[in-house]
Amino acid sequence: MAKPADHPVVLTGKIGVLLVNLGTPDAPDTRSVKRYLGEFLSDRRVVEIPWLIWQPILRGFVLRTRPAKSAHAYAQVWTKDGSPLAANTAAQADALKARLGGGVVVDWAMRYGNPAVSRQLDALLAAGCERILVAPMYPQYAGATTASVLDAMADWIKASRRLPALRTLPPYHDDPLAIAALQRDIARQLVALDFDPELLLLSFHGMPERTLHLGDPYHCHCHKTARLLGQALSAAFPAMRIVTSFQSRFGRAKWLEPATDTVLLEEARKGTRRVAVAAPGFSADCLETIEELGIRGREDFIAAGGTDFAALTCLNAGEAGMDMLEALVRRELAGWI
Repeated sequence: MAKPADHPVVLTGKIGVLLVNLGTPDAPDTRSVKRYLGEFLSDRRVVEIPWLIWQPILRGFVLRTRPAKSAHAYAQVWTKDGSPLAANTAAQADALKARLGGGVVVDWAMRYGNPAVSRQLDALLAAGCERILVAPMYPQYAGATTASVLDAMADWIKASRRLPALRTLPPYHDDPLAIAALQRDIARQLVALDFDPELLLLSFHGMPERTLHLGDPYHCHCHKTARLLGQALSAAFPAMRIVTSFQSRFGRAKWLEPATDTVLLEEARKGTRRVAVAAPGFSADCLETIEELGIRGREDFIAAGGTDFAALTCLNAGEAGMDMLEALVRRELAGWI
């Protein structure tokens, strides 16, 4: 049937992929960081302290003291393209778009900050995407990361009238594609160093220990990634020890251990002189990998007696990472493309 002359244009028939990462402030200044942290730390998936107890602490203390310190850290890693996380995630989306071809619309979003998940889903729908794969870019599942992305998607579903068919990318912590990509990329970086590391420290983002006891599989996912990756690297680097740790503690609660900063100090004091650090829980480099590991981690290790330190880059939009991401996405799009 012919459409009425005044019928609005409605695009249809396309497939969309939305890569979603954690988030970033819009600028490396105190005001932007405060706005970002206010959203991030108000998510009940992220901070599970009862709302009436936590909000006065957040508004009365945390958001009065932490933004200036975090803004200083962001300023040290900010790029001409914005925050490293935003720039790297955008590069991954662009590379995936080129690999999948014109039949798939690829975009990216941030769970906290901009561009928001709801805004990008609206844009994909407006572009004619009737089938959308939402891909949380977290190899290991956690309620505070993967589940929070699904919360944002669910909120958009509840607020929207016209909806596409939706799929989500599952965690890929032990997927052979992910382990092979990490092994390939980390090995490439290790052989390019001008020293032979005695220790490879695999640093994952920390979580409160109580999340483990409440049933969150994150701790187990991290250790499985580390075990499989260690096995994959052992043949080429038999003399290199591999240790797993957790970084980015926040607040007074007990967090997953051992802590990355503590391990670096203890290793240096025990006589370890050459260390490389990799972050296989991060799909793209960000504040935590560049500033926390690459700058502060190096300073701590060298000050404690270490001589050589290297913070390896994440997969980002490199060939190994994009080969993996393309394969994972194509698998989840099976039957659609």
